[in-house]
Amino acid sequence: MGGPMGSPGVGPETPAPTVTHRNATAPERTEETEARDYRAAFALARLPMALVGRDGRVLEANLALGALLGADPVRLTALAAAELTGISGDERLRAEYADVLDGRRGQLHCTRPVRTRDGRTVRAEVTVTRVPGAAGGSVLLSVEDLGERHELREQLRHLRMHDPVTKLPNRALFFERLAAALERAGEGTGRVGLCYLDLDGFKAINDTLGHRTGDRLLAAVAGRLDDCAARLGRGRHLVARLGGDEFAILVEGSTGTGQATALAESVLAALQRPFDLSGQRLTVSASIGVVEREASGTTATGVMQAADTTLYWAKADGKARWTLFDPERNAHRMTRQALSSTLRQAVERGEFVLEYQPLVAMGSGSVRGVEALVRWHHPHFGLLGPNRFISLAEENGSIVQLGRWVLAESCRQARQWQKDYPDDPLFVSVNVAVRQVWDSDLVADVAEILDDTGLPPELLQLELTESAVMGSAGRPLQALHALHEMGVRIAIDDFGTGYSNLAYLSRLPVSTLKLDGSFVHGFRADQHPNPADETIVEALVQLAHRLGLTVTAECVENAEQAERLRRIGCDTGQGWLYSRPVAAERIAALRRDR
Repeated sequence: MGGPMGSPGVGPETPAPTVTHRNATAPERTEETEARDYRAAFALARLPMALVGRDGRVLEANLALGALLGADPVRLTALAAAELTGISGDERLRAEYADVLDGRRGQLHCTRPVRTRDGRTVRAEVTVTRVPGAAGGSVLLSVEDLGERHELREQLRHLRMHDPVTKLPNRALFFERLAAALERAGEGTGRVGLCYLDLDGFKAINDTLGHRTGDRLLAAVAGRLDDCAARLGRGRHLVARLGGDEFAILVEGSTGTGQATALAESVLAALQRPFDLSGQRLTVSASIGVVEREASGTTATGVMQAADTTLYWAKADGKARWTLFDPERNAHRMTRQALSSTLRQAVERGEFVLEYQPLVAMGSGSVRGVEALVRWHHPHFGLLGPNRFISLAEENGSIVQLGRWVLAESCRQARQWQKDYPDDPLFVSVNVAVRQVWDSDLVADVAEILDDTGLPPELLQLELTESAVMGSAGRPLQALHALHEMGVRIAIDDFGTGYSNLAYLSRLPVSTLKLDGSFVHGFRADQHPNPADETIVEALVQLAHRLGLTVTAECVENAEQAERLRRIGCDTGQGWLYSRPVAAERIAALRRDR
């Protein structure tokens, strides 16, 4: 009876036959075919190889092994593989090799000297591996020339460590050599030098003539740097391109700063000659930072930081020059950075204090007012005068916050003096920076502070520098007029060092001129008077008085100066003759003494 579907002989208990489908176009793989393919791969492989029998003799060698050993592969048959590969020369390796041949060990891997076809001996990596299922228990031996691998590795390293545009060592190789030079601190002179240079105006060449021309110029510059280094360093100096238009010349075993600076001079002279690039005549200069120091105790990072700082100095000093690293100048720069970064927090921490210097009437000698001078009690650098931090505060904008604190504290103290001496109150004079006028609402700040402290406006004088008010327009001029209308005095500080335009001053709401101390220096003694200074001061005082302004002479140091300034007509004086800046509590004693 047939199956369920009517197919005879196929019942539910009988499994269906398995049908294997082959690609009609693919040749059928046989053991003979696979063996032929393996043999062809073995024969044509670039890696030198041989099949070795259990007796240690070569059964078959490929073309690459014959080429390495300088023999027809057929002639290598039946030779002892251990002799060919140098394994026989080491007792331990011979024993391990025998273990592989006998099947007690799976593999042997070693480095041995192998004689090549041209009679050389090369170091080769020899590997002997058992081949599972191989007829007769044969093993596969391979021999790789480490010299070729090393050469390839060196070629790759050269590409990785050199700049493709200039062919010079790149930043990675430069730092490698610099670090190595510093590690050899105890050898030779024990010193290292570095010229770190940047091309001046190279970006303009790139932008106007294109990067291709820029690259040709960089390559030409590299050639001249190499010539300078070869001529002065006898091949010991390393020239590198660090990136962009930045280059460095490393002086290993430096003999002193003279060697490094002479190299810098040579580079500047070499770059002064025009470059002829495909019909284009270009000129370029460079700024160079020079560092020379003992290798011991320094690091590659430290040397490069010093070089970068010195390069910045060279550019700031006018470019087309070299500048030698100066530890004192660097310490000052580091101090400036430390002060600048902590100014805002210092105001909040209350690290600033005020001292006051009397403003004395020339005729009576009485104290009429005081100038408030800010000091910084720095936790690390001690007491700092305004010349150490005011310019920094103006640069980073913290002068607005600091100036408002000075103004508020000065007015608070002046109000206290008014309470103590209601019949003869002192006015307080406070310096105002230009940024306080532009970056804050100075008029609103003054009004708020006067209201909070209760100080009458006429007891506050604001000092601005001559250059800050000359040519004032817009917001600064509006602020000056608003302050004047409020009743606050306006004084021009350091008058005589800038525009000295009295005609323009007549249109500003100014009440006082403070003559710069450089004029007063000519009044020091009768034996060596400076007639020009006296003539200038006398003319300024007369003109100021005709404009309704009072005049204060700064830097009065002795009685002779004071007397001559009084005769000329100066209204008030300020200087060490009367008092140095002192704490607020000392002002009362000075008033009594005068």
